[in-house]
Amino acid sequence: MATLSKIRPRALVHASGGPRYAVALAVDALGTGLLRPFLLLYGVTVLGLSAPATGIAMTAGIVAGLVCVPAVGRWLDRGARSTVVAASMLVRALGVALLLATPSGHVWLFAAAALVQGVGNQAWPPAHAALVATVSHGRERDAALAAGRALRNAGMGVGALIATVCLTGGTTALRALAALTGVACLVAAGLAWSVRLRARPSADPAATADDGPAPRMRALLTANVVYVFCLNVPEIALPLILVTQLDASPVWSAAVFVANTVLVVTLQVPVTVLLSRYPRRTVLALGGVLLSVSYLGFLAAASLGPGRGAPAVAAVSVVCTFGEIVYAGSATALVTALAPAHALGRVLARFEVSTGFGLAVSPMVITALAPHGPTALWGTLGAATLLSAAAVVAERDGASTAAGTAGRAPALPAATPPGGP
Repeated sequence: MATLSKIRPRALVHASGGPRYAVALAVDALGTGLLRPFLLLYGVTVLGLSAPATGIAMTAGIVAGLVCVPAVGRWLDRGARSTVVAASMLVRALGVALLLATPSGHVWLFAAAALVQGVGNQAWPPAHAALVATVSHGRERDAALAAGRALRNAGMGVGALIATVCLTGGTTALRALAALTGVACLVAAGLAWSVRLRARPSADPAATADDGPAPRMRALLTANVVYVFCLNVPEIALPLILVTQLDASPVWSAAVFVANTVLVVTLQVPVTVLLSRYPRRTVLALGGVLLSVSYLGFLAAASLGPGRGAPAVAAVSVVCTFGEIVYAGSATALVTALAPAHALGRVLARFEVSTGFGLAVSPMVITALAPHGPTALWGTLGAATLLSAAAVVAERDGASTAAGTAGRAPALPAATPPGGP
């Protein structure tokens, strides 16, 4: 049984890939935060593109990234680890270079830049999870994955804050932020590559066959599409409700977003470790219940109308954030624990596809339901998430023994230890 006191910062850093890799993650997250939230603004203000054309180009980039993820999974299953992480960062740097080279009004070059960046953004999560799974095991690995998420949120938050301050400089500032993003990606890629971690592929004959590495994880992957909607609630659903339906000041939306970021950064690791005494599948279902309760809470808060509604929404958002923390701390950990060693990359790739698909469709679903009232939006999200949590629990009986004993770590390929101080 893992306890918070047993996971020391130094041990957590090594379980996450080592000091150099931790620095690479921080630099990459900081650089990503400088530009990623403002890419739409870059296309509209710097390049003079229309908002619809810019949005379509960015969506195409996300879709292209998802299409490339299965190839990333196969690359990981051949033993690559730090090389794939570094490649995802280099690809993002190339996307920034294309962005800086795009003249005003050239939507196709902007689309190419967004596409390349989309590939890098989608390739990073499975590559990072596979690297961590190769150097750490069991609950230590869960804590390391949680720490990586907290570090990335912190870096992106700081980067976005710096960028927000710099935006007063207009188009010149946006170009400078893009250039800094490219430099950060290059530095992070160099640090990640220097770790030189590679796993020896399993000798399991099944490794050569694409036999569907997780045939009994379909319910889990499907449920993840619904769970991941929670990540867009603070950014899309709550601002939409607060401003358009409750006539609240945009300050409330900003406060909710900042509170969400701070809570995730500070509590992701402690909550993940605290819940490590329970099976991962049970914890993931608990996250779904918390999210469903928060959605019903938003429904009740919206019924209070202008005035009292905004503070109530802000209070309920804390429950939603806890649900997000529980979900994020258990979902990738459960998928990694269930994955056969020889198919770890493919399983993580499929999980990333389900996550990316959920993130891609959630804005469309949220904005389509919101005009029909709070009941349509929050009632639908609450019911769908509760059903997904039930599906996660129900899949237990058909899953492998590892699912029933989620506290045990599966056998992993032997790996070359990460180098560096």
